[in-house]
Amino acid sequence: MLDNPTTPLNRQMVVILDFGSQYSELIARRIRETQVYSEVLSYRTTAAELRELNPKGIILSGGPNSVYDEGAPQCDPDIWQLGIPVLGVCYGMQLMVQQLGGQVERAKRAEYGKASLYIDDPTDLLTNVEAGSTMWMSHGDSVAQLPSGFEVLAHTENTPCAAIANHERKLYGVQFHPEVVHSSGGQALIRNFVYHICDCDPSWTTAAFVEESIREIRAKVGDKRVLLALSGGVDSSTLAFLLHRAIGDQLTCVFIDQGFMRKYEPERLVKLFQEQFHISVQYVNARERFLKQIEGITDPEEKRKRIGHEFIRVFEEESTRLGPFDYLAQGTLYPDVIESAATNIDPQTGERVAVKIKSHHNVGGLPKNLRFKLIEPLRKLFKDEVRKLGRSIGLPEEIINRHPFPGPGLAIRILGEVTAEKLNILRDADLIVRQEINRHGVYSELWQAFAVLLPIRSVGVMGDQRTYAYPVVLRFVSSEDGMTADWSRVPYNLLEIISNRIVNEVRGVNRVVYDITSKPPGTIEWE
Repeated sequence: MLDNPTTPLNRQMVVILDFGSQYSELIARRIRETQVYSEVLSYRTTAAELRELNPKGIILSGGPNSVYDEGAPQCDPDIWQLGIPVLGVCYGMQLMVQQLGGQVERAKRAEYGKASLYIDDPTDLLTNVEAGSTMWMSHGDSVAQLPSGFEVLAHTENTPCAAIANHERKLYGVQFHPEVVHSSGGQALIRNFVYHICDCDPSWTTAAFVEESIREIRAKVGDKRVLLALSGGVDSSTLAFLLHRAIGDQLTCVFIDQGFMRKYEPERLVKLFQEQFHISVQYVNARERFLKQIEGITDPEEKRKRIGHEFIRVFEEESTRLGPFDYLAQGTLYPDVIESAATNIDPQTGERVAVKIKSHHNVGGLPKNLRFKLIEPLRKLFKDEVRKLGRSIGLPEEIINRHPFPGPGLAIRILGEVTAEKLNILRDADLIVRQEINRHGVYSELWQAFAVLLPIRSVGVMGDQRTYAYPVVLRFVSSEDGMTADWSRVPYNLLEIISNRIVNEVRGVNRVVYDITSKPPGTIEWE
């Protein structure tokens, strides 16, 4: 899925060929957790291209198709002749079986969800995977006949061939998804494949990445100037630290205050970078401009678009004023790279169709005519790896552990029209939320915790008088990656304290409610 796959100086890597699985990115993350580098590539990657990349192992992902669908995606059959270990996962296993002369057919009983794994051969791929381990199944097809040279490693109650192997050729397949958190023995299986079968060393480390990145940045930039749009989030802050370590004062950071950040954050951010870290930050107060752009706008997508477009205009003006610059630095992460090149398979036709790319980057989607060369040192990393990197190069914990915050900020946590009055109300409520979850020691246990202001009013009684004021919604969620989330079961006394403080201290609010919706069906943000 990368147009130009790049292998780091450490040449050991495992490639994931993506067949449209929702878990392909997760497979890569699990391999990275073993400190081995991994990349997600298109299933169309040829055997010749793979030979040139010289990976230590190949994983074929799952996918929504049946191998017998018309137009079902196929990998290059020459892959089996490369002599590189291959692990097929779900659809990837079925494809392996079909291409090597076995038979796949519709299962008598489809299997979805958790299943106990009964191990027939506890060696090699299944070393240290406990018998009876829970594995996550999601398939309607099953292997009916194994190719020559293959044997069964494990089965479940409904699936006779849950794990298979051709030990001599180092070809393996599993009908379940070892990469998901529900598979209790999944990471042990992945470690077996990476370390024992592919013979990889755990050398994909933060220290190695820092050394490599600084060398690459200096070689690419030379004595030129670099511009970075700083948001205060962990991605752009880590990037600023890394770039400053590599090129010093050749870096210029611009922080555009659009007026939608949390209380005291802009001032704290600028002071932190300039006084404590000695990294120059150009502060731009554009609050009135942004608020005017969304005046009277209630549609959430229109709000996002207008904020993004105004950001571009302000950024263009500042880059001209402060320039000239040769490079624009962006905090692009590996999931962004995967998604930008991603395509899906139409389950009806088997054709690959384009996926809409998210427009949530901190820089708001900068135009291509900004005449900069891009520099994206974090584009190989996942979010958890960025946090490790930030910690290793001295970024403070308050930034490393900062909860995800949307690019449009509080503007999309105020449903309906955004006004200066509503922004002040939400800032005050949000500050109380942050103060109390920190005071009670639960901040780090939550993926996100924030307040939402609704565009309605309700009747209340305060001081024996009738009130007619806004309700505030508290949204606290737990998650591993933000793709799915569950509402957090925080103590009732904490909710009580937050509710009492908001109602008593924030003018314009007389009611506090708690959102107990998971994702799906809801989203984490309300807009």
